[in-house]
Amino acid sequence: MDRGILIVDFGSQYTQLIARRVRELRVYSEIVPYFEIKEVLEKKTPDAFILSGGPRSVYEPDAPVIDIELIKGKPVLGICYGHQLLAKLLGGKVTKAKAREYGFSQLKILRDDGILKGVGNRVWMSHGDVVNSPPEGFIVSAKTENTPVAVMENWQKNIYGVQFHPEVYHTENGKQVFRNFIEMSEIPRNWELGNFIERKIKEIRDIVGNSKVICALSGGVDSTVTAVLISKAIGNRLHCIFVNNGVLRKGEFEENLKIFKEKLHLNVKGVDASKRFLQALRGVTDPERKRKIIGKLFIDIFEEEAAKVEGVGFLAQGTTYPDIIESAGVKGPAAVIKSHHNVGGLPEKMKLKLVEPLRELFKDEVREIGKKLGLDPHFIKKHPFPGPGLAVRIVGEVTEERLRKLREADAILEEELKKEGIYEELWQGFAVLVPVRTVGVMGDERTYDEVIALRLVQSVDGMTADWYLPSREFLTRVANRIVNEVRGINRVVLDISSKPPATIEWE
Repeated sequence: MDRGILIVDFGSQYTQLIARRVRELRVYSEIVPYFEIKEVLEKKTPDAFILSGGPRSVYEPDAPVIDIELIKGKPVLGICYGHQLLAKLLGGKVTKAKAREYGFSQLKILRDDGILKGVGNRVWMSHGDVVNSPPEGFIVSAKTENTPVAVMENWQKNIYGVQFHPEVYHTENGKQVFRNFIEMSEIPRNWELGNFIERKIKEIRDIVGNSKVICALSGGVDSTVTAVLISKAIGNRLHCIFVNNGVLRKGEFEENLKIFKEKLHLNVKGVDASKRFLQALRGVTDPERKRKIIGKLFIDIFEEEAAKVEGVGFLAQGTTYPDIIESAGVKGPAAVIKSHHNVGGLPEKMKLKLVEPLRELFKDEVREIGKKLGLDPHFIKKHPFPGPGLAVRIVGEVTEERLRKLREADAILEEELKKEGIYEELWQGFAVLVPVRTVGVMGDERTYDEVIALRLVQSVDGMTADWYLPSREFLTRVANRIVNEVRGINRVVLDISSKPPATIEWE
């Protein structure tokens, strides 16, 4: 990135949202951990900076900090911790709050002709410290009952601080804060996905040369878009491997293999290793062990198949920008990269170079590229599916019989969601097999069968999620079908937990 906005990350759970909001306004953005900013600025010249929130207090002895000289002379927006850090570094006063603010707060707006132009007064707070007095040259544009300096501005120097989180959807018109910052800082809005495909195809050809590339297809959007993009660049020198790990959804292996070959014209080999995976999972109930077993065996099988292709010099991965961020957060490189995004260990073992054409994109941007590449809209809008598949939607041991129950129930739910026209309204909708047996009555006989939980959630980005309540008629129809059609299930329940405190997946 030579231009755009550099987001300095101090450990906030919402930092990715800041980057997304900025890109939605057609300004390119990148995230850098606070301790790497000096090295990054030796190579890049951003138009402006945004300082993220974070969990620490600015007055702690070892609090995260940056050299203010590094960002001097450029527009700066501080959010939460970033707001407090700006105040402290520029001579203001930060103290512990008399009363912490978590959740919704009412903003008393004193000036609405600057950074707060068009912003509502219902905002999302998450802090235990406050700016008590702003640095010299700053005006106070807003406050709350417990926060004397909720917003501060220095128009001459183009420096702004907001205590609330404008990046989360809870804040009323929060995106307007970023729009105002961009306009007041006169930053060009020219980030477009339009030329991304052409640029990447040329880049892939330059990087790969005459070598072959091998790619693991998961059946998800990221790896599929990656494969189609590389295939357009180098044709059949891309060798794709699609492994049936035994914990895919009903008919998914056969259906996806057909799409890859007949619709997308990929050079792909399907490997049915379901029996090997189920054998390895026998007797295992711990979720983390399930993940590790599936990840390790996948690597083994992938290596076996990759060794059969001569002249391979590159490994393609559907790594996206959130994966990069999560793998190198403010605490340093992550110990474990998510197994469903990255084939851990392969590059080093196989001495392959990586090609990751989507590494600068967010999920919604990947979907947009998928559309431009001609992928079926229904495929692009598929709900996210965990790497360990149904293994983490079966609470307890994974067996062929329990997989049968879950697959059938999940297929019924998906069919009814689409029939009802609400599939695309949801972030995810799926069934979970619960390791509880309950008494039931079918006809004149008592049953003692397992339970299916329905999980329906709405979300913007998967970081937070609200449970979704469909109509009573819909729930009745789904429950009746599952109990009547899936042998071994006699009870259906609805999960009404939000994230947080729960997660979207059960394991």
